[in-house]
Amino acid sequence: MTFSILGRCSETGMLGVAISSSSIAVGARCPWLRAGVGAVSTQNITLPALGPQVLDLLQTGASPTAAVRQALDGNGYGQFRQLLVIDSHGATAHFTGSEALGVHHSRAGEQCVAAGNLLTSPKVIDAMIDAFEQAGGGLPDRLLAAMHAAVAAGGEAGPVHSAALSVVSDLIWPVIDLRVDWASANPIEELDELWRAYEPQMNDYIVRALDPTKAPKYGVPGDE
Repeated sequence: MTFSILGRCSETGMLGVAISSSSIAVGARCPWLRAGVGAVSTQNITLPALGPQVLDLLQTGASPTAAVRQALDGNGYGQFRQLLVIDSHGATAHFTGSEALGVHHSRAGEQCVAAGNLLTSPKVIDAMIDAFEQAGGGLPDRLLAAMHAAVAAGGEAGPVHSAALSVVSDLIWPVIDLRVDWASANPIEELDELWRAYEPQMNDYIVRALDPTKAPKYGVPGDE
C-alpha cells in the first residue's frame, strides 16, 4: 500500500524522502529523517518506532545494514515490515519481510534506495531508481521525478491518497516537510504543486528563523 524513495545529494549532503500510499497521512508515520545522520522509511504494516530507532543506531556508528537488523530484531514481527535506510554518506540498506503485502520490491541505486508493496509490478521500483539517477535539478526535484516515474510505471495496484516530501540539510529541523494527507486522486501531483509553491520561499523561511532582523516582508496584514 506504499512506495517510497530515499535519496542523498552528493553535492550538498542533503537527505530526503518522498513517499505515497493508499492510506491516509502517510507522511505522519513512515518517513523519518535526521540531519547529518540519515533517512528512513518504515512501511508495509508500519511500525513508526523503527524510524527513530534506526536513526539512533546510525548516529552511534552502526551501518545501515546493522541498524536495520538490530531494530527489527528488537521489535519482533519483522516478517510484516518493509524498511529502507540511507545514511549521511549515501550507504543504504533495505529489508522486506516474508509477509509483505501483494507484489513488492526494493532496490538500491546510486545515492538512493526505493521500495514498495501492493505494486502493479516490481518495475515500479526500478523506474523510481532510474528516474532519480537520471533526473536533473536539486534533491527535491529528483525525488519527485522518481515518484512521477512510479505512477507512470503503474504505481500501486489501487489508488493512492496521500503523499509526502521531507528533506534535511545541516539544520536541526527539516528544510522541507510537505504533506498531502488525503486526496481523492493524484496526491503526488498535489505534492508537486506544493513544492513548486514552497520552493521560492524556502530560503526565506530559513533566513527569518536564523536571523529575524533579516526576515523578508510577506505582505500579510500586520507585516509592515
